[in-house]
Amino acid sequence: MGTLTLTMLLLLLLLTSTSNGDAQRIPGLKKDDSCSCQVNSSVWVFPAMKFEGVLQLVQDCGDSLQNLQAQVKLSNERLPEIQAIIENVTARLEPYQYLNDQGLYTALHLRQLAKGLRELEEDISSIHQDMPSDQTQKLTQEIGKVRKEVDKMHLSNTFNMKTVKEKLRSLKNGVESCRTIPEEFISKQGVCSQRIMSNISTPVITKISPYGKSYTSGSWGRQAKQVMEDQEGSGVFYWVQPLVSSHRLGNIVRRYRSYDDFMASKNHEDVSVAPSYSHANAIQGSGTVVYGEAVFYNCYFSTELCRYDLQTKVTTRLNIPDIGTNNKFPYCYYNCKDWTDTDFAADETGLWVIYSTLGNHGNLVLSRLDSEAFNVTHTWTTRLFKKSVTNAFMVCGILYATRYIDQFHEEVFYAFDTATGKDDNTLALPLEKIENGVASLSYNPIDRQLYMYNDGYLLSYQAIF
Repeated sequence: MGTLTLTMLLLLLLLTSTSNGDAQRIPGLKKDDSCSCQVNSSVWVFPAMKFEGVLQLVQDCGDSLQNLQAQVKLSNERLPEIQAIIENVTARLEPYQYLNDQGLYTALHLRQLAKGLRELEEDISSIHQDMPSDQTQKLTQEIGKVRKEVDKMHLSNTFNMKTVKEKLRSLKNGVESCRTIPEEFISKQGVCSQRIMSNISTPVITKISPYGKSYTSGSWGRQAKQVMEDQEGSGVFYWVQPLVSSHRLGNIVRRYRSYDDFMASKNHEDVSVAPSYSHANAIQGSGTVVYGEAVFYNCYFSTELCRYDLQTKVTTRLNIPDIGTNNKFPYCYYNCKDWTDTDFAADETGLWVIYSTLGNHGNLVLSRLDSEAFNVTHTWTTRLFKKSVTNAFMVCGILYATRYIDQFHEEVFYAFDTATGKDDNTLALPLEKIENGVASLSYNPIDRQLYMYNDGYLLSYQAIF
């Protein structure tokens, strides 16, 4: 501590040591040519405790100042390093910013596109050789045109990849359609001769869930595929699957052997697909469907899909690469319905699963499944962002999506036709409901009805063609 600082402290303490700040007057006596007086020196006692307190305060302030100076010094030393990092990152981002502004891509993207195009050429060539048709011939010609465009890109420094990638997506959907959609479903004689819905009826069933309104999330419906009559316990039945534990998990599927039993909520059978709702084979989310003699659903806290066989009591699992699960891509129009990432659907053409992937930028992806072998046979990608819809379902090979209108109404506004690979967002089919939330919405090809789990209410509608 400097001498000047100590002197100032002493002066400050002395000036403040008296309570009133007045000078002390001392009377004296003259004796023998001298003046004597009595002085009370306690007034001038040095305030040691105050001095120590102020001294400690000054020391603490000095320590803080030294720490601050050390930090400033360190920052000054590291500043050039930080500036260098920023300059490096900026330099690395410049080409990507250019690509973002101009819609251009690197040579790597071009090679990836060329690879995808070669795979499409091989696929359509094989299909055209086995099952030649006007559609396969048209696709071959379109792929040939795209091939010429890609070849030109190799000779140019700049190219717009977005348009070409979208064209490639459309062609890939067309190839999948040629390979998988049975002819009877696109012919005039097929069961789906009138494939596009023209309207949807008012609810033909309105019922509170047998578990009560507090179970606001789940799924329900009618067994979606006719089974063999000679199978033990066979026969079309109605089923309800509520979600518990934060409206996320479940392990029980309640089924009724007749419509009358279902409406009266009696004579039910509870089937356990897992020992508990936290088991690895438990149900997560409201995308469950019963197709044939199996229950299909998203496995508990997993990216895998589950198939529970009602006859053998065996669970098999399926992994789809890049599938978004665990609340990554739920249905989310107006108000998100959690744990709706994967949505199973059934129609006249078979079993489907509706989901999203990062690779398709969160847009809806549609895969057709082999319900017995439990694997993916074909996949289509759409341009519809999954979080922009409230739910989706399949009818006659066509994917339909809904959006929120108000508490009592939904609207089917979008369709994607797997037979052509084309989409349509001009639909406006009204759909009545009782509450806001739509946990699940599925179609049954046996009675051609839609089944909605609506915040604890069970509703069904007749599809009109």
